[in-house]
Amino acid sequence: MLDIGCGWGGMALSLAQMADVHVTGITLSVEQLRVARERASAAGLADRVRFELIDYRQMEGRFDRIVSVGMCEHVGREHFGEYFAGIDRLLADEGVALVHSIGRKDEGPGYNRWMREHIFPGGYIPAASEALSALEATGLWLTDMEVLRLHYAETLRQWRLRVAVHRETIEAIYDARFYRMWEFYLASCEMGFRFDGMMVFQLQIAREIESLPITRDYIGPAETHLIGDRDKRATTTRANHRETRMVGTEAADRC
Repeated sequence: MLDIGCGWGGMALSLAQMADVHVTGITLSVEQLRVARERASAAGLADRVRFELIDYRQMEGRFDRIVSVGMCEHVGREHFGEYFAGIDRLLADEGVALVHSIGRKDEGPGYNRWMREHIFPGGYIPAASEALSALEATGLWLTDMEVLRLHYAETLRQWRLRVAVHRETIEAIYDARFYRMWEFYLASCEMGFRFDGMMVFQLQIAREIESLPITRDYIGPAETHLIGDRDKRATTTRANHRETRMVGTEAADRC
């Protein structure tokens, strides 16, 4: 599995924990690379999850699964073709890809001047039609599409409330100006999703027409199974930690 734009490694590590997969995460951030590798080592997953500092356009190989979350809106409008062509090049014959992106319900400027200057330099929010047009040029199948309308508005609201709780800490690390800027960013983005045509879309992509079931019926049972396995593993891990502590205590007592 390939994770294009892996960030701090959270999704790659979760996928390895939930399923028997090997994941390669790629980023252009040295800091993200360092943290992601540390997290993989701490989780005991360094043998199944690796992180690399590389541009997706230079990546080599073929992957059974490709995921890319929050990356499409940062490649720039002029690079949508390259982005989906990269997925086409890296996807195995029977592979499946999922692209998750913030988007717009219709055409528009694609960016906010304040946001581009202070938060996301070079960012561009695609209309779904712009992403689909670039995907269609590859010849890959769009096998499913989901539009999440208010979900991210609620996420942003929770982020803003949590930031407010930690205002003093944030101002101590940075300053009051930074806090006001971040609060404004979260609040204005929430309003964008509630009232200004912003959304999140997910594109499921495949090369072969028969790579996936023809209905969504498989998603619910698979999700339930994966969550159940995750919870069992978490329970086992906690039990092992308790046993380790008990053994350590007994050994200390004997000493």
